[in-house]
Amino acid sequence: MATIGEWVEGARLRTLPAAVAPVLVGTGAAAHLGSASVPRALLAAGVALALQVGVNYANDYSDGVRGTDTDRVGPLRLTASGAAPPTQVRGAAFGFLALGALLGLALVAVSGHWWLLAVGALAIGAAWTYTGGRSPYGYRGLGEVGVFVFFGLVAVLGTTYTQADRISWPAVAGAVGIGLLACALLEVNNIRDIPTDVVAGKRTLATRIGDHRARRLYAAMIVVPFLLAVACAPVAPWTLLVLLLALPAGLLVATVLLGARGVLLRPVLAGTGMLELGYGVLLGVGLAM
Repeated sequence: MATIGEWVEGARLRTLPAAVAPVLVGTGAAAHLGSASVPRALLAAGVALALQVGVNYANDYSDGVRGTDTDRVGPLRLTASGAAPPTQVRGAAFGFLALGALLGLALVAVSGHWWLLAVGALAIGAAWTYTGGRSPYGYRGLGEVGVFVFFGLVAVLGTTYTQADRISWPAVAGAVGIGLLACALLEVNNIRDIPTDVVAGKRTLATRIGDHRARRLYAAMIVVPFLLAVACAPVAPWTLLVLLLALPAGLLVATVLLGARGVLLRPVLAGTGMLELGYGVLLGVGLAM
């Protein structure tokens, strides 16, 4: 029987900034349009957090039963370690995905945009089939695509649209920037796991393009969001606040490009998550101002 601490660790709290950051940017973009709504922003944050924890438990379950997580250098995996029965981990995944669906239903009802239910259904399906099902797309090198679409474009633009009933150029730029940073979080995780993923037959993008190219791709995923923030400056000058994060971003990129491996990438994983959160805060505030 897993302890509460092990369940918390299995939820992978370091990934939660990827859920909060897009809501901050989307709300900032709505404020830039003069239509921010705190209650709707809180509902959107609830949806994002529930889906993020749900997909983390779903990945734990699916990778565990496939044997992918048998030999890991990363945080505890409940299923692979035997800390919790697979059925319990799967139940936790379904529970959080269902919570996200209920909160999403409430957000749709408040905003009146019922067609967004279809988008929500696609998001939940993508959360499960990332590593679950007969042909998980995360095992075919498409994980970054799913993260970019749902934790970038859908999360940011959905947040803006449910508050302002329209989107804008800064919202799109912010969505792309957040999506790339979320992909960077996944990319550094996959760079760390290349040795074990190759053995397990998990063909992530990092294993497909190789260690060297994956590291360069990570660097690009960190740099481009800053360029997009600068591109927003003509219509929202305070987005330049994001440049305050240039130094920590540079340190993360340098660490990866210099070849850090294994446990040495754990601080980079945590740092990338905090960078995305900081980017979300500063870009959101910059857009609102």
